[in-house]
Amino acid sequence: MIDITKDGGVWTVTLNRPDKANSLTRAMLEDLSQAAEAAAREAARVFVLTGSGKVFSAGADLDEARAGLATDPVWERLSGAIAALPCLTIAALNGTLAGGAMGMALACDLRLAVPGAKFFYPVMKLGFLPQPSDPGRLATLIGPARAKMILMAGARIEAAEALAWGLIDRICPPETLMTEVAALATDATAASAAHVAGIKAMIPD
Repeated sequence: MIDITKDGGVWTVTLNRPDKANSLTRAMLEDLSQAAEAAAREAARVFVLTGSGKVFSAGADLDEARAGLATDPVWERLSGAIAALPCLTIAALNGTLAGGAMGMALACDLRLAVPGAKFFYPVMKLGFLPQPSDPGRLATLIGPARAKMILMAGARIEAAEALAWGLIDRICPPETLMTEVAALATDATAASAAHVAGIKAMIPD
């Protein structure tokens, strides 16, 4: 349910469970974490997260969430592994981003989304706490009040508003999303892994 391709220093990791809106099982989260950790070991220069179908991810698989996945530390392991990558990380959001899946996108350096994407994190409604790092990363991007709108008021944000807030960095038509990602990856791909890591280390989170 996770596909990984490697091409010239670019790792593309695709959530591939479109029949379930790419909802995340524990096994998928483990595979994603291991992919990010492997990309660090193997000196990837660009790491891309995307999904198959029309939804990036609906968050946790509901059956597994009820069985304890919603509060499993694997979510924090995943977002931490992505945040620690010494390369350019890009979330290519092919559709809606919801719930705990927000964490992996927040941990990326750049977020691109299609026009129809929506963004929401219904932890207040569902009775769970967000993953520990997510509120801080969210507030850094969009400010404390807007973070509270999403996490506490249950706001559902459309792509245009997400762009205006700074939650995403660019809106791309679905047919050109990955072309745009490739263009953004060009300079890092042509550089050495050490150079990519050196520039990233100079930019504060």
